[in-house]
This record gives sequence, structure tokens and C-alpha cells, in this order.
Amino acid sequence: MRTRLTIIALTGLTLSGCATTQGPGRPLPIEGDAITLETGPCFGRCPVYAVTVRPDGRGLFTGKRFTSVSGEKPFTLTRAQYDAFAKRLAPYRPNHGEIRYAPGEANCQHAATDLPSVDVTWTRAVGDRQHLYFYFGCNRGNNQAMRDALGNATDLLPIDALVGPRP
Repeated sequence: MRTRLTIIALTGLTLSGCATTQGPGRPLPIEGDAITLETGPCFGRCPVYAVTVRPDGRGLFTGKRFTSVSGEKPFTLTRAQYDAFAKRLAPYRPNHGEIRYAPGEANCQHAATDLPSVDVTWTRAVGDRQHLYFYFGCNRGNNQAMRDALGNATDLLPIDALVGPRP
């Protein structure tokens, strides 16, 4: 019984080391963490795809519509590319749970139609996740910094050839 308690205690200490934070409540990325960014369709030929990146350099692109590559395509990225991507998205990462900017919801009082969206999920190896959904037509006069950061974040990743030309 004592050995079992020791193992449980050591496991807890090990996992608490993984949950170290940097800055005001921001977790440090570890090998099992992942960021997934998925674009939503628009009225037109907006590329629709999902990209998942990990701090260990693994990436997965999934082309869905209007992309140069359809289906899944693994790729690699540098730690610097991962860090730049994570940093670009960090100001909009919820501390916990989910934040939505969608037509008809509290964060989206006025919405233009026919624009794309972005869905970002941060998943940590320790088992928690945060989620942000942002429709680019929400409150067009506000949130310009968020719109720019989310809309241009994937420019920091080596996926241009997979996405293809953008409208």
C-alpha cells in the first residue's frame, strides 16, 4: 500500500511539473500539447482546412475544400515556428473552457454574412483544453486585432503549398 501511495505522489509531482505556467496563467508547451486551428467556409472559394501543430515539430494538415491538398498530409515545423504560432494565438486563448464569437450569441451582437470562421483548440497533455470560435463577420467595427491575428496565424507555419492560393 505504501508503494502505491509513493507512486501516486510521484506521478502527481511529475504531472504538476508539466503544468508549469509562463506569464499570467499561460501554460508552457510540452511534448504532448497540441494546437488545432480549423477554418470554416465562406460564400466563395475560401480554403477550408484544419492544421494541428505540436511543440515537438509534428504537424498535420487536413485539406477539406478549395485547398491544394485534400485529405491528411503530415508536415514538420521548427520549434521557433510553433512558438511564433502559439504566441500569435495566445492573447485570445481562454484561461479555461470556451469563448465563442458567433452570430446570435453575446459576443456577436451584429454579424455580416458569408464570411469564414476559425475554430482554435488548445489541448494540453495533462488533460485540459481551451477552445475559441470566431466568426469573422462578428462586430466588424470591433476586434480588429483578433481578426488579424486569427486570420494570419497560419502564415507562420510551413503550409502555404498545402493551402494553395487564397482569395
